Amino acid sequence: MPSPSRRTVLATGSTLGGALLAAGLPGQATAADPDTAAAATSDPWRTVLDDADLVWQRMPATWYEGPFLGNGLLGSGIYAEPGAATKAVRFNVQHSEVQDHRPEFGSLFGLARLPVGYFTLEPVGEITGLDWRLALHDAELTGTLTTDQGTLALRALVHNNRSVLAVEVTPSEGERGFRWVFHPADAISPRAAFKPLPDGYRGNPPAEVAEHDGVTAAVQSLLAGGQHVTAWRERTRGRTRTLYVHVAHSHPRTTALDRALKAVRAVDPLPYSALAVDHRAWWHAYYRKSFLSLPDARIQRFYWIQLYKAASAARRDAPVMATSGPWLEPTPWPNTWWNLNAQLEYWLIHGSNHLELDAITRALSEFRDNLAKEVAPSYRADSLGIPRTTDPHLVNGAAGTLTGYGVGIPGQDPPTPEIGNLTWALHNVWLSYRHTMDESILRDVLFPLLRKAITYYLHFLEPGPDGKLHLPATFSPEYGGNSRDCNYDLMLLTWGCRTLLECAELLGIDDPLAPRWRDVLAKRVPYPTNMNGFMIGADLPFAKSHRHYSHLLAVYPLYEVTGRTPEERALIETSLAHWVGFEGALQGYTFTGAASMSALLGKGEDALKYLGQLMTRFIQPNTMYKESGPVIETPLSAAQSLHDMVCQSWGGIIRVFPALPAAWADLTVHHFRTQGAFLLSALRRGGATRWVRLVSEAGAPCVVRHGIVGPVDVRDGRGRALPYADAGDGTLRITLGRHETALITTRGDRPDLTIGPVEPIGDPPRWGLPLI
Repeated sequence: MPSPSRRTVLATGSTLGGALLAAGLPGQATAADPDTAAAATSDPWRTVLDDADLVWQRMPATWYEGPFLGNGLLGSGIYAEPGAATKAVRFNVQHSEVQDHRPEFGSLFGLARLPVGYFTLEPVGEITGLDWRLALHDAELTGTLTTDQGTLALRALVHNNRSVLAVEVTPSEGERGFRWVFHPADAISPRAAFKPLPDGYRGNPPAEVAEHDGVTAAVQSLLAGGQHVTAWRERTRGRTRTLYVHVAHSHPRTTALDRALKAVRAVDPLPYSALAVDHRAWWHAYYRKSFLSLPDARIQRFYWIQLYKAASAARRDAPVMATSGPWLEPTPWPNTWWNLNAQLEYWLIHGSNHLELDAITRALSEFRDNLAKEVAPSYRADSLGIPRTTDPHLVNGAAGTLTGYGVGIPGQDPPTPEIGNLTWALHNVWLSYRHTMDESILRDVLFPLLRKAITYYLHFLEPGPDGKLHLPATFSPEYGGNSRDCNYDLMLLTWGCRTLLECAELLGIDDPLAPRWRDVLAKRVPYPTNMNGFMIGADLPFAKSHRHYSHLLAVYPLYEVTGRTPEERALIETSLAHWVGFEGALQGYTFTGAASMSALLGKGEDALKYLGQLMTRFIQPNTMYKESGPVIETPLSAAQSLHDMVCQSWGGIIRVFPALPAAWADLTVHHFRTQGAFLLSALRRGGATRWVRLVSEAGAPCVVRHGIVGPVDVRDGRGRALPYADAGDGTLRITLGRHETALITTRGDRPDLTIGPVEPIGDPPRWGLPLI
C-alpha cells in the first residue's frame, strides 16, 4: 500500500490550509475514475480497494474458498467442480427470490429457498493452474485458467442492475473447444440433506431444458404453482465467447420464462466491456460514500471485502438476507433467521453510510400484515411478532420442530416461547432512523410496529409478591430451557418501552398506552444476576458454553447497561468474562459480540484480541463463515465491531476513536455516519487525534467526545469560529444547523485535512488463496 503521501484532495476553498470539505458537498474525490495506474496511486479509494483485492493462485475447492459475485438478488460462487477439480470450474447460479410456496411444510421446507443450479466451465485440457483476482473496485473477477492445452482468459460479473451473470472467456488456440454446461439443481429444500422430511413433503419435479429462438432455458415448475427459470445464451465475437445468464422467479403465475428470455435478449448484443460500464459506475459511487484506513493491513482488507460482500448480498428492494445471502449452498439454514442473524447482517450499513442496503426497514413495513398472523389468534387484534425463521415475506407457515418455530406464548411450551425477535429487529429500524433522522421511518414504521410488538409482552406481564412486574417463562436464544424473567425479553421490553415514549414525544402523540409503558419502566423486575453476572433468567444461571449473547443485549447492542457506575462496569466485565470463558460452543459471532462489548468499555486491546481470534479460528479464505453450512452474519458483524472501535454514538454522544489498540497509532475515517445524522471525518497520527470534522444532515443536537488533548478550536466550513459549550470529559456541545460543518482541532493548529490511506504494518497475505 502506498505511503500517506499518496493522497487526494477532496475539496478546496477552506481558509484553514487543508482540504476541508465544504458544508453540504458530497464526500467524493474531485477527479474522475479512470482505470489507470495513475488513478490508483492518487485516489485513496482505489488505493485501499486495490490493496484489498482477493487473489487466487491455487484452485478453490469450496464456496468458502472461492470468488463470489452478486447484486442482492443473483449470486454466483466460483470454485472447482467437486470430484473433478482438474476437469471443470463451477459457477454457481442462485437467486434470493427463488423459494418454494408450500406453507403447510413450514419455512424450513415448504417455504425454503430452493437451489437453482450451476454452470461448469469445461476446458479442453486438464487444469494445471490459475491466476485470478476479484477486483473490489469494479466488482469483477478477472484472470486466467491454465491447462495442458493452453489458457482461458476470463472476466466475470453479476451486473448491478440488469441482474445478469456475464462471463467473457478468450481461449488460446488449444482451448478453443472449451464448453459451458448447465446443471439444474433438484428443487428441494436444502435442509432435506440434514434433517428428516416432514410427513407428505416431496421435492418439486425436475427442470425441463429447451431452446427458445436461440436462448436456452431451464424451466423449474413448482408443485405449489409458478416457476423459476434460468435462461442463457453464449455469444461469439472473434475468439472471445461471452455467456449471459439470468434467473427469474414467479408464483403463482408462470411468467418467469418470458421475463428471463427478455432479460437475456436485452443484454447479449452488448459486448462485455459495454455491459460493464454502468455496473462499474455504480460500484465506484458506492464505495465513495465513506472511507476507512487503519494500519492493520489484514483487517483493513477484510473490512473493505465486507463492504463489497454487503452490497453483493443486500439491497433495499431485495429480500432480507437469508443465512447465506444470495448464494445458496447445502445448508440446514435455508431461510431468514430472526433471533440474531438478520439483525447482525445489517449493522454495518449505518456507520459505513449505506442505508441503500436497508432491507429490514422496508420488509417489516411492507409485510406488517403477516406479522399479525404469526401470533396466536387471540392476540392478533393488537399484537405483532416475528418467528425464529421466515421466508422473504415474513411468513413462517406451519410451525414445528422440523419445519420452523413460530412465535411463542410466554408460559407455554409448545410452542417454544421465543417472543423477542420482532422487537430486536425493530432495533435495526430504530438505528436507521437515528442515523438518518428521517421522521417517516419513525412515524410510519418504527412506532406503529414497536407499539404492537410491546403490546404482545404487556398481555403477559404480571405483578409478583415483591410488587415488581414479572414475565412468565420464555426462551432465550439459543441457550436451551425456559425461564421466568428471561433477560433476553426483559432487556428488549425495557428498550421498547423507553423507545416508544421517546417516539411518542417526538411525534407529538398522546398515546393511551404511555402510562403503561412508564409503569413497566418503573416496576419491571431487575435483570436477574448472580456472582457470575447476568443470568439467562430467574430460573437459569449461565452455566454452560453458549455462542449467543441473548442474555447480554442490554449491554450490546441496546446500550441500556453501559458501565455508568463502577458497579455497572464490574457487572459487564464479569458477565463478559464468564460468557467467553466457557469453550466448546463458542462460534464466530461470539467473538464479534465480545469485541463490541470490549469497545463499549474502551478496551481496544481486548477488542482487537477478540477480532484476532475470529480471524484465526473461524474466518474462511474468502472471508466467508460456516456453522454446518454458510452463515453470512458473522463476518459482516465483524465490520460493525471495527466500527465500534472507531466510533460510537449511542446515548446522544459521538465518541471519536473510543477503543483503538496502541498499534493503531494512525487512522483515517471519512463520512462515517453516526446517530443524529452526522457525517464524521477524523484523522489520527502518531497516536493522537489531529482533527475531527462533523457535517450535520438534520440539525440534530451535536455532542462530541473528540479525543483531542488540550484546548481546541471549533470552526465552521468557512473557517470562522463556532461557539460551543464544554460539557467536561473532553466533550463539546456544538449548535449546528442542517448541512452545517464543525471542524475541531488543537488550539492554534491548522492541520492538513487531506484524507488518505495510512501506512500499513507489514504486508500479510491477501485474502483468497495466494501462493504463500
